[in-house]
Amino acid sequence: MPNSSSCIREKANLVVLQKCQTDLIIKEQTFAQLSKLLALAANEARLKILYLLYNEKELCPCDLSDLLQMTKPAVSQHLKKLREGKLITSRREQQTIYYSIDAIQFASLSPFFNLINQPPVSDHE
Repeated sequence: MPNSSSCIREKANLVVLQKCQTDLIIKEQTFAQLSKLLALAANEARLKILYLLYNEKELCPCDLSDLLQMTKPAVSQHLKKLREGKLITSRREQQTIYYSIDAIQFASLSPFFNLINQPPVSDHE
């Protein structure tokens, strides 16, 4: 625990501090996983790819290239990073590879995309 002598509060609530510290330790792996997910999704193009896959369930690189107005090699590089980060999975159907969000990651991403899918709130309401 950090040196409490440098804090200006009168008295530390040791019960709260201990509870919080224990909570952080217990959830360390979850923080690491979510941090990794957010780091990959922090790129605007990858976030848009994830959003499209979330809404459409499955798309091929050509679809993504057309929708995002990006070259196929650029889309492929983003897909590679998302695949390496285990955020997406792929399946092959003849010559075409289709991408979708990994089932486990789908639940983690849902709150973000549900927020994006909400109608915009007017400043005058």
